[in-house]
Amino acid sequence: MPHDVLTVGFDLDMTLIDSRPGIRAVYQELSATTGTYIDADQAVGRLGPPLDWELRHWFAEEHIAAMVLKYREIYPTRAILPTPALPGAAAAVRAVQELGGRAVVVTAKNAPQATLHLDHLGITPDAVVGGLWAEAKATALREHGASVYVGDHLGDVLGARAAGALSVAVPTGPIGAAELREAGADIVLDDLTSFPAWLKDYAAQRA
Repeated sequence: MPHDVLTVGFDLDMTLIDSRPGIRAVYQELSATTGTYIDADQAVGRLGPPLDWELRHWFAEEHIAAMVLKYREIYPTRAILPTPALPGAAAAVRAVQELGGRAVVVTAKNAPQATLHLDHLGITPDAVVGGLWAEAKATALREHGASVYVGDHLGDVLGARAAGALSVAVPTGPIGAAELREAGADIVLDDLTSFPAWLKDYAAQRA
């Protein structure tokens, strides 16, 4: 992707969508079907890292692969409908496209389920890349020529920095604004409602 095209990457969970209600429902169903205790509220308080990281809190290593499959089997029927967009999410993606740029979602969630959420909520990025966490997100960000990456987690800051992209952080997930700044976020916004105005200024300076 040519680097003269404005390309902005977005994280998904707790950046564009409040995935807590849906993921809580999936963990409750997984607990019920497996007979294994899972504290669903505790699990959704740790959103950000890959699914298998969280499952290791509740299942032995030899069961992780099977539980990932079971979780993903449950996910479409339990997680999509209860999950809302976060304030300003759709407008933030549109703001990139209205400036002639490309919006790319880069997430640790697998791409098919990420796409289900985005389609349900009417959020239309130009590409969705799943299965990447922290510094690994830099692979997709570089491939798409992203100069900005927007996320809510320390892992998102690491991904942006590894890609040489500007890290724009929103404290809408489990990490507070001060901690995001300390981790190296270049810009911290209260939420995505202020992103279009910030982006307009950024694009003008970049021109």
